Amino acid sequence: MGNHLDRITHLSYSELPTGDPSGVEKEELRVGVAYFFSDEEEEVDDGGGGGGGGGYPCASQEGPGAVSELEYSAFCSQECIFSKLRENQDLNVYSAKTLLSMCKPGDLVELVSTSQAPHWAVYELNDQVIHLHEGEIRKDSLTEIGRGRRGRIVNSRYRFRPLPSDLVLQNATGHLGLNSGEICWTNSESFAAWCRFGKREFKKGGEAHSAAQQYFLKVHFDAGTRSGHAHTLVFRSLEDMIWERRRVDASGILKELSLGVNGGKE
Repeated sequence: MGNHLDRITHLSYSELPTGDPSGVEKEELRVGVAYFFSDEEEEVDDGGGGGGGGGYPCASQEGPGAVSELEYSAFCSQECIFSKLRENQDLNVYSAKTLLSMCKPGDLVELVSTSQAPHWAVYELNDQVIHLHEGEIRKDSLTEIGRGRRGRIVNSRYRFRPLPSDLVLQNATGHLGLNSGEICWTNSESFAAWCRFGKREFKKGGEAHSAAQQYFLKVHFDAGTRSGHAHTLVFRSLEDMIWERRRVDASGILKELSLGVNGGKE
């Protein structure tokens, strides 16, 4: 694939209404994050079932439902590359039946569940999705892998320029059957996002860690309220940032450790 895969279509850093990570108040900036990583898939598809409890609406409801969850914005240098903010996008979730009526081939689907990281998949056609599940790239029924969870389409979550839908599906189907010894993605989100955007940064070890290029993840607590506040975390690669955000989604806990990354001088 050509260099066009790396072009970005996104809001500029100043246009996104979340503030500048390099300009946040001193007490908000958390420089360096402990990396609690493994090569194992850590997400919802590992643990069976359910989306009940914890603020998640019942999957039998057909209408949109609100979810109590953290909101994020992320930047590479001064460019917004990721946004999950209720103020500028629809974060409602839907039953699998309703979601199927909304999906088109090549769409990215996110399934949510209480106290687990979201599970991402690439929608193919006729209720079929391709996804990374338990160390294997496989094809399954969306309604079956939902198992009562609710979901949404997340095509615009990352602000990179997407590939045409036929290439997205080609990326996904071309890796069907690969297992943990052959794949180079550490979670379902990275795999699905790579299929749609084709950027090597989503792959395990896909970019060299560089002090000159840093990623900023702004975690918004109590977003949308007058008392809302945020912490900004600094990472050396997109892979590291994705993993930490997913871990926080699953646990609700920020585990921080100074790594000497000089991402926000005081």
